[in-house]
Amino acid sequence: MRSMSVAERRARLGLRHRLSPRTRTDDPAAIARSLVVLHATDPATVFLSVAARSTGAVPAAVERALYDDRTLLRMLAMRRTMFVAPVELVPVLQASTANALAAKQRATYARIIERGSDITDAPAWFAAAEEAAHRALLARGGATGAQLSADEPLLRTQVDPSPGKSYSKPANVTTWILVTLGCEGRIVRGRPNGTWVSSQYRWSPVETWLPGGIEEVPAGTARAELVRRWLRAFGPAPVADLKWWTGWNAGDVRKALALLDVTEVDLGGATGVVLSDDLEPEPVPEPWAALLPALDATPMGWRERGWFLGDHGPRLFDRNGNIGPSVWWDGRIVGGWAQRKDGEIAVRVLEDVGADAEAAIEREAARLAAWYGDIRATPRFRTPLERELTS
Repeated sequence: MRSMSVAERRARLGLRHRLSPRTRTDDPAAIARSLVVLHATDPATVFLSVAARSTGAVPAAVERALYDDRTLLRMLAMRRTMFVAPVELVPVLQASTANALAAKQRATYARIIERGSDITDAPAWFAAAEEAAHRALLARGGATGAQLSADEPLLRTQVDPSPGKSYSKPANVTTWILVTLGCEGRIVRGRPNGTWVSSQYRWSPVETWLPGGIEEVPAGTARAELVRRWLRAFGPAPVADLKWWTGWNAGDVRKALALLDVTEVDLGGATGVVLSDDLEPEPVPEPWAALLPALDATPMGWRERGWFLGDHGPRLFDRNGNIGPSVWWDGRIVGGWAQRKDGEIAVRVLEDVGADAEAAIEREAARLAAWYGDIRATPRFRTPLERELTS
């Protein structure tokens, strides 16, 4: 069995994730393809992930890719997580993941509606509300949730999500309806009402972004293609990492792998898989430094992170497994960073990395401060070290 060392995996990470200086690019869509998708639960993550992997890109370049050129699209997918995806990957994500997620969302919301309102046939009511919201959006061409709620009475329906509980309060169904329509691939999130750190989006019919809508792909074919792309970006890795990243059950993961030509490799005591045409080692990149944002796609690409995280996890992750801003040197995490109220990028290195590494990290911090400009952003999920640096 071929062995792949930690050093070899770190070299791949630096080159394939465009963190080595010679692989960086100012094309946001190319950066997203290198990572399969960009993590977008926190809107700032998308922009800061591009910043870390570019040389001269600015926030406006990411906005142009998202909202003008429309080479990137924001959607819910794996693990019910928000991602920004290259548009050519959207049919794959829709068929492999989002369609099943839409069905699950619809069933969940229907149960809440039946429990917390006088609506007796919640599935039928929910379907009618979806159609009404879609008609209202088609009439406007683009709108916020509040605008659609004003147009369509069904969207103003109030539901008690936790009947009988002292903490429960009536909830408006507008967001539930729009999120489900988004999961179904019928509507998309467009430009936010604010800066690039805002999460209040305008919605648009999918056809205004993707003429003809989202192409239909067989689910099994789509899952295999998504796994192929993940292995190219994140392999070699244990199958458990792949299962965690996709959020699929073990059967779907096995079926997807069976459609691909993969090879098992030894990862130093654990068994990993890699595409069979991807067994050759990458050239070792020059030492590199990077400041990655909270929830960046690189550290969130694997479940088992010991080979690049070391023992820094308790300082850099919250209790739910969300990583905060991290400092990298030559393929491993060596510290964390935070943006303070005055715009300063505060860095803390948690181990001895040497003078050259510290100088490179300082240069990255200065570059990141310039990217932020006047924008101030606090990560949505705060971690111990990030809180320490901003206290």
